[in-house]
Amino acid sequence: MTGHGTEEHPHGADRLCAAADRVYSRAVRRGRVPRRDAEQVPCLLDLALLHPDPDDMDWLVPTAPQEVMTRLLRGVHAEVAESQRRVGAAVAAVEWYAGLGGRTPATGPGAGEGSAIRVLDGLARIQAAMDEATQACTTEVLTVQPGGIRREHELSEGLHRALALRGRGVRMRDLYNHVARHGQGLLTYLELMGDAVEARTLDEVVDRLILFDHTVAFIPANTERTMALELRHPALISYLVTVFERLWRLGVPLNAPIPDSGIEGISHREQSIAALLAEGHQDAVIAERLGISVRTCRAHIARLSETLGAASRTQLGVRIAQVGLDTPAHLTLPRQESPTAR
Repeated sequence: MTGHGTEEHPHGADRLCAAADRVYSRAVRRGRVPRRDAEQVPCLLDLALLHPDPDDMDWLVPTAPQEVMTRLLRGVHAEVAESQRRVGAAVAAVEWYAGLGGRTPATGPGAGEGSAIRVLDGLARIQAAMDEATQACTTEVLTVQPGGIRREHELSEGLHRALALRGRGVRMRDLYNHVARHGQGLLTYLELMGDAVEARTLDEVVDRLILFDHTVAFIPANTERTMALELRHPALISYLVTVFERLWRLGVPLNAPIPDSGIEGISHREQSIAALLAEGHQDAVIAERLGISVRTCRAHIARLSETLGAASRTQLGVRIAQVGLDTPAHLTLPRQESPTAR
């Protein structure tokens, strides 16, 4: 198989084949491996996970796992950002077309049951539509819940639906911001639901999403969340499932600790804040994206400044770049689960 390219190894660095995993792991442990060990796994060279030892070309040395992770996360971060942009553009287009001719989506032609896109105006209509979707659901519910610590009343609002789904054996996967881990309400809810719900957390998630059986999805239609879009178009549903699955792969299971930043004196959250500061975001925007208060965000920024020895925001930006904090926080990608493991 010497000389074969990546066509026989159709994968990326985030999911190596078994043979490549063994060789790369050995290289990381030992510091290098003989070049002949990599002849059966050319994907390691193609993916730049191994490269020649400049002191002895018969040996290969590994690229540091941290560098590999940074490269992976940059790509995934860009994909997720593009996904968010496209979802926003789709919603804007729907609202614009729905307003043509002065008709509301609920009363205009083609707004009957089974429409690919419906605008639900008012909490009562939203709740009724979600109750209907809950009753029809038989397999799986995917949700993204942005924001900070979940309040008790927010969790109890949909508890009747969750219990009904659990009673029918429906599986649920929920994504939250990291900060939601600190809320007792969420922990109580997950304890009540048992193994029917699996939860993971991220520094940032997209706006709220609830998706039933890969068939119907609900997303907000205004910032007050008094309107929602009910989506049944197969292409839109497939797109939203793809966005969710990519975020899910990056998520940290709720029963696992959040990875350390790897930089002494700087927490994982402060590393995330540093990356957003490097992108030029204001305190309020950073706080909203991470699900924390502006006051808490500013306290973390003050600690960052102290740790990095920065006397001003401008100097802080320079120090962030110098120590390599201007990229998204390093996360350990969870291993892929088999369908039977859920």
